[in-house]
Amino acid sequence: MTTYVLVHGAWHGGWCWRHVSARLREAGHEVHTPTLTGLGERAHLAGPEIGLRTHVDDLLGLLRYEDLRDVVLVGHSYAGLVVREAADRVPERVSQIVMVDAWAGRDGESLDDLAPAFFLDWIESVTVDGMIPPSPAAAVGVTEPDQVAWLEPRLTAHPRRTFSEPTRLSGAVDAIACRAVLCTPGGPMPFARLADENGWAATVLDVGHDAMVTAPQALADILLQHAYTS
Repeated sequence: MTTYVLVHGAWHGGWCWRHVSARLREAGHEVHTPTLTGLGERAHLAGPEIGLRTHVDDLLGLLRYEDLRDVVLVGHSYAGLVVREAADRVPERVSQIVMVDAWAGRDGESLDDLAPAFFLDWIESVTVDGMIPPSPAAAVGVTEPDQVAWLEPRLTAHPRRTFSEPTRLSGAVDAIACRAVLCTPGGPMPFARLADENGWAATVLDVGHDAMVTAPQALADILLQHAYTS
């Protein structure tokens, strides 16, 4: 049995992994899908003071209080920064990291440092009182009407500080096996380049950024392959 911890990206919550986690559990694995502070069902805790460090502490709390070990830690998009920093802090608990269309920075870098100018311009244009409202589902590759109707009402504003706060890494995370799943390999975000720069083996799943919504079976199958090759 493998223990998976699936960490959602910006504007989402643990709910977004529903269909992926069901497939992993059906295969006999343990799955945790935490929701980061201020998002999803924890949106009542939202505020501009929430930063990357808050979300790293959320994940560390889960790993410690559930006493999880030999974990396959999966980070989608923004959560790439969250899972890598948490793994750097407690590398003895993590057997493998899977980065799903995810951001990855070096020590001292923030998502702001990694993101293309057009994305930052959009962020600055829509941020209100330190919170970034969600974009339409189509912006993350979700266009099928039933999926849009499921996704959009659940998206919540995201704290701006999480994008500007730099990641803190000692280097311990670099000794942990890591793989990338590239859902938008030809898109405008640098996920493929970041995976290549870090020397991670990559699997292409060309289905749009929110693969857990549009292709949960295919994404689960990739994660199951990692369970037996980690």
